[in-house]
Amino acid sequence: MGGDHAPDEILRGAVLAADAYPVDILLVGKQEVIRERLNALAPGSMSRFEIVDAREVVEMDDKALAPIRKKRNSSIRVCANLVAEKRADAMVSAGHTGAAMTSAYMVLGTIEGVDRPALAAILPNAKGHTVLLDVGANVDSKPFHLRQFAVMGHFYAQMLFGLAAPRVGLLSIGEEEGKGNELTRETFRVMKETGLNFIGNAEGRDVFNGNADVVVCDGFIGNVVLKASESLGEFVSRTLREEVTRGPMRKAGALLLRSAFDDLKKRMDYSEYGGAPLLGVNGGCIVCHGRSNSNAIKNAIRVAREFTLNRVDVKIREKIQDLHSREHAAHLDEAERVASQTP
Repeated sequence: MGGDHAPDEILRGAVLAADAYPVDILLVGKQEVIRERLNALAPGSMSRFEIVDAREVVEMDDKALAPIRKKRNSSIRVCANLVAEKRADAMVSAGHTGAAMTSAYMVLGTIEGVDRPALAAILPNAKGHTVLLDVGANVDSKPFHLRQFAVMGHFYAQMLFGLAAPRVGLLSIGEEEGKGNELTRETFRVMKETGLNFIGNAEGRDVFNGNADVVVCDGFIGNVVLKASESLGEFVSRTLREEVTRGPMRKAGALLLRSAFDDLKKRMDYSEYGGAPLLGVNGGCIVCHGRSNSNAIKNAIRVAREFTLNRVDVKIREKIQDLHSREHAAHLDEAERVASQTP
């Protein structure tokens, strides 16, 4: 029921996903609305879906806590309940981002050892793609939060790119270890102890030049990078389209390069990457752009399916527990060393 183009584009995306992937989809919202629109958009497809009735909708001007305190029968809250009850493996929403994250955080709960979940976005780079996190779940973060983001990004990149050891960079204003603010300098120190393939500081250009597979930052910086990137992509596409139509010679050249332009547009199109998973919660939560079209919803469902099949949340739990165990052992060793030196 959420999103700028709901419910039609959401339903179209669900139909596309059902056509493309072996996945069972539950449609959550006002039952009569879903039935009416689904029959109009895709006649005969009703039997392919299970409809779960939810009488309330979280509007964009509602507070993020609305599904927890006031609208407990909202579609977002019911989605979270379904995952918590194991009736579903993941929830997908293009509605109120804060409400979706709050519902996942408070209803599903976080993985043991994860203090804060993080939103992970996929951005195109010169060699493939980059996982950027956090992109908005946490405005203020501490070094151990960013370290947890790195662990979660590592496993998500493994799933996406098939890499055994994704290169993890820390977003800062210089490559040298001492560059950045207090947060990045301290995070640099603890990142070296994770056992990940940590390549050090990553500058803004490294998000797009392919030097890193995962770039870690706090949600404030990440959201700025994400929104600026989306805007730049739209600007480049729009400007290119305007320029190649200026005069008959350019139009002729544009026809010859049409397939190249189409490939460029596809690489820069956010809808090709679906939604951003909220990493660190028990189960899958895929948060989509508010203006998601049917293609974005289809790909978000694909991401949810792959997230579940690859057991990303389980792998994150195991790695976080291993980190905490090693830290505990290191603290004990240090305590024993100090005790042995005490007269």
